[in-house]
Amino acid sequence: MTPPDPLLDAATAALFLLLVTGAALPFSNYIHRVFSGGVSAGLPGRIERAVYRFIGTTPDEEEGWRGYTRDLLVFNGIGFVVLFALLLLQGALPLNPGGVGAFDPLTALNAAVSFVTNTNWQVYSGEVSASYLTQMAGFTVQNFLSAATGISIAIAVMRGLTRRSTDRIGNFWVDATRSVLYILLPLALVAALLLASQGVIQNLDASVTAGPQTIAMGPVASQEAIKLLGTNGGGFFAANSAHPYENPTAISNLIEAFLILLVPAALPFVFGRMTGAMRQGWAIYAVMLMIYVAAFGGLYAAELAGNPLVGELGVSGISMEGKEVRFGLLGTALFATSTTATSCGAVDAMHDSLTPLGGMVPMLLILLGEVVFGGVGSGFYTITGFVVVAVFIAGLMIGRTPEFLGKKIEAVEMQMAVVTVLTPGVLVLLLSGIALALPGAMANPGPHGLSEMVYAFASMSNNNGSAFAGLDATGPFYALAGALAMAVGRFAPAIAMLALAGSMAEKKAVPPGPGTLSTASPAFAAWTVLIILLVGGLTFFPLLAMGPVAEYLLMVGGV
Repeated sequence: MTPPDPLLDAATAALFLLLVTGAALPFSNYIHRVFSGGVSAGLPGRIERAVYRFIGTTPDEEEGWRGYTRDLLVFNGIGFVVLFALLLLQGALPLNPGGVGAFDPLTALNAAVSFVTNTNWQVYSGEVSASYLTQMAGFTVQNFLSAATGISIAIAVMRGLTRRSTDRIGNFWVDATRSVLYILLPLALVAALLLASQGVIQNLDASVTAGPQTIAMGPVASQEAIKLLGTNGGGFFAANSAHPYENPTAISNLIEAFLILLVPAALPFVFGRMTGAMRQGWAIYAVMLMIYVAAFGGLYAAELAGNPLVGELGVSGISMEGKEVRFGLLGTALFATSTTATSCGAVDAMHDSLTPLGGMVPMLLILLGEVVFGGVGSGFYTITGFVVVAVFIAGLMIGRTPEFLGKKIEAVEMQMAVVTVLTPGVLVLLLSGIALALPGAMANPGPHGLSEMVYAFASMSNNNGSAFAGLDATGPFYALAGALAMAVGRFAPAIAMLALAGSMAEKKAVPPGPGTLSTASPAFAAWTVLIILLVGGLTFFPLLAMGPVAEYLLMVGGV
């Protein structure tokens, strides 16, 4: 394999991020038009109006934050029940050429919560455990609906922040319908065709037997497209995006990383358009981009340095254990950073095989709350919680009442922001502590075993879905604790941010004065980065020190 060229790889990564930014800007204009009611023509428009007639609503019937929350919980509750039933009954249902049986109840519970919450945590091999009906009518449908839920919440939060003297933040049914019809479905169709052109399979054939080998088939391209666009991450195959049927070439690998970032990168600019000040969107985007670039650089450098113990054996070059040769170091680092900076969780390499500091980067990105672009919708409303905290602390430091977009940040807003920022971290610490007290919950001894367990709970609590593969999470404890972490980690911050949005929507905006803190300046963007890192550092430093940092020190010490 050709040794990597760091300068060329850095230029390629910069070009990749430039393309993401260049696509996100015009796409944000389209998203803004969709939720302003400016896109409703043709067949999608007729379908949209038919859906409203069926539900019994119209775009003019808006709700306060409580009504909006009620509707999204009902919607997702129905999705959970349908998927749970499908998993229990799939053995008796059609489109099952492999004759796979039903999921056991605990695995079905965990999987149903996982896909409804946009986590797609998988403790089963999709190609041998799920029928084609489950893959399409269950998992793929929920990939659309969970992504639509995230986008809808983000748009409702934007409305709450930008509207004045009202208790209305939108209609969930309208927002979810528009998310699917005008954003996710068209993009997924184009993405599926693009991936199929690279060799991603799409069929309903039974598995092919070639000698001792069984080669799985299935409708992969259609699921792959929305799993990436919706930052879902659940793979059709157990190997996920490392499988050649999901991700066959270096080009498809870059396309998939691009698809993961596209919608989350566009949402800050949508916010800028809704505020009437694109600088506000650029400031939030800059926060995301700064942390992403630092994380990519750290992961790339750690993997480029490799393992000195291997070097002592006379093996030169970077460590390719767990990496696909067709992607190389650049493709692996870009994908790993993108999938853990968002809540996607798709993987094109074995994260468990990364060097200690290299593996710490995706773990830390998840622990920070998936705000570096973040999940579809969830990334925006979570980073908004950090922005509110940053505004509040800065206001106290300069001796002024904290304000954001001309509205005062008071007790209710701070309480909801703290819930948003701290809920995933509390879940990780609490569940990790319980697991450490249980016999056999940590499969491997030492720092790496701790990293595997912490990564698992971080991934579930922050709705990522990726894992360090050395952990056996198939038992009852991880099934139930994981379902709890995924549900609370998804809906507690979402509800808190809707409550914050409802409170902000009721406020009147005051004109900025000479001492008003600018939240669209480079200085404030840097301040917000510092707040995010401080919260993450203070919360998780002991876990990181006892896990990946200790493992790194043992490695360089020759142990």
